[in-house]
Amino acid sequence: MKKKTLKRVLAASLAAIMVMPLSACGNKEQEKKEDGQAMDVTIDQIKLGEDYTDIEANLKFVTHKTDAVGTTFKGYIEEFQKLYPKINIEYEGITSYADDMQTRLTTGDWGDICMVPMTVDKDELGNYFAKLGDKKTLAESYEENMLNNYAYQDNVYGIPSMANVQGIVYNRAVFEQAGIKDLPKTPDEFLNALQQIKDKTDAIPLYTNFAAGWTMTAWDAYIDGGATGDADFSNNGLTKGRNPFSDRGDGTGPYAVYNTLYEAVKRGLTEEDPTTTDWEGSKGMLNKGEIGCMALGSWSVIQMQQAGDNADDIGYMAFPITVDGKQYVSAGPDYNYGINCNSSKDNQIAAMCYIKWLVEKSGFAQGEGGLSIVIGDEYPEALKALDGIELVVNNPEKERSAWIYE
Repeated sequence: MKKKTLKRVLAASLAAIMVMPLSACGNKEQEKKEDGQAMDVTIDQIKLGEDYTDIEANLKFVTHKTDAVGTTFKGYIEEFQKLYPKINIEYEGITSYADDMQTRLTTGDWGDICMVPMTVDKDELGNYFAKLGDKKTLAESYEENMLNNYAYQDNVYGIPSMANVQGIVYNRAVFEQAGIKDLPKTPDEFLNALQQIKDKTDAIPLYTNFAAGWTMTAWDAYIDGGATGDADFSNNGLTKGRNPFSDRGDGTGPYAVYNTLYEAVKRGLTEEDPTTTDWEGSKGMLNKGEIGCMALGSWSVIQMQQAGDNADDIGYMAFPITVDGKQYVSAGPDYNYGINCNSSKDNQIAAMCYIKWLVEKSGFAQGEGGLSIVIGDEYPEALKALDGIELVVNNPEKERSAWIYE
């Protein structure tokens, strides 16, 4: 075979290979339409308690929250069925959710609703999940920056169950006993407050939970939006900026976050022996006032409140950094609800009704120590100190198609 002919054959073969994944995806979408499963209903169109109240469906909901299947979620089903009595819901809890759910997605028959695995690429969302609506329309009801993670080409495939914020969980009674009248807003003010706790109370000012390991990574969550006020810092300044961890000299940025921890340890404002800290025990210690504060996400508030008799003493504040006279709090969506695109049309509509109810009516976010993503919803009592502080959600990386030519 001549060289020119060989080159033509190879070029043709390569072109065929490159087209195959795209045509396969197209055929899959066409099959859905032919089966009558292409959705013509979006979640924003549904009026809870008015639309589809007679629809019949048996839904399977796969969740990572194994502890809530027989308790909290059971109560949700009972309340939801007061509006939709013919929609039955069965929860399945998975312990190793992140790994197992990703594998089960490929089968197509895993159920009807799940918490979207964080490993699904944006350009593959439509292969697994039903479109819930367009981003612009849904942003009229839900916080727009919370919809970014599972939106692709302006179509939304996942809606967050709640928003998490990153700050400091603390004991109000300990702070009051130490004479701390105003919550600290800068690293220096925070370190001074810890010193007051050490001098005027018997509590451990800042408990690191060092021995648990994962608790130390909580500090990484404070270095972007909350420390800079910049929603692009995580995917731009941090990865592409020059010396992002250098000392800015103004008590902001990643350096200020890690230096706050360093100085607290250096000044003896943490536990005496970090290797013997006890994560489970620390919850009760904070509740009883034996600990002043801990650096943890807002999800921790409920656990601290439930660890003893002093739930009202548990508060939550922004991480103590001020940028140009203004405080910010890093925030982000928790797991998103997604609907199986292979479910029947009735099941998809029923699933939308349930997801809409969960997001807007169930109180799940408040019960989990998070914030509701519904525009206008009030902050729960424990997070009132954050009301009025701007939430910074990291902007996503620019969308990329399956094939990119330059």
